[in-house]
Amino acid sequence: MGQAYGECCGPAHQGRAPATAEALMRSRYAAFVLDDAAYVLASWHPQTRPASVEPDAQLRWTGLDVLESSGGGMFDAEGVVEFRAHYRDGGRPGEMRERSRFVRHDGQWVYWGPILTDGTLANI
Repeated sequence: MGQAYGECCGPAHQGRAPATAEALMRSRYAAFVLDDAAYVLASWHPQTRPASVEPDAQLRWTGLDVLESSGGGMFDAEGVVEFRAHYRDGGRPGEMRERSRFVRHDGQWVYWGPILTDGTLANI
């Protein structure tokens, strides 16, 4: 079981930068749960960030499994986190799986984008 919101993601949402790529990924998941589009956008690299993200009223995120994490530590410039996010869309369960690339930008971890199944990076 993960940490409580106030220990894990709350501090990031209040302005304290996550120390690792995995911590940033977890805080972004929590931001999606809370429909906090401002945090999602602020934690996205400016070269790959969309102009906006719109919450879906029918979609509710219900759980997160971190499957693998590499790099993304205190002395790293990049990291990869693979996760599975569970949701309910219009009452029907589903899941999303992604290998995400994170990089440091201005000294803080930011989300770059998904790594495609052939190993290339999206949104470059």
